Amino acid sequence: MFTIEHDFDATVITLIDEGGVALQEDVTICAFEDCVTLEQLDPLTGEPMRLTLSMAQLHDLAAALDLPEGSYRLTRKG
Repeated sequence: MFTIEHDFDATVITLIDEGGVALQEDVTICAFEDCVTLEQLDPLTGEPMRLTLSMAQLHDLAAALDLPEGSYRLTRKG
């Protein structure tokens, strides 16, 4: 399950784990103009962990999901 909200400066997507016994904490993805952040609460410390991806890294990740094992460099148009 997931939710999508449009805030003033970001689109916020929350991924909710509805899997089996070993459920994970929700993941919040915030898409800004120049980066994307992923946050998840660390169940051991109670503190949020944050990962920030540049737009280039995000495009590479999206491409990687559809490619076989290997090393790649994407060329950017424009």
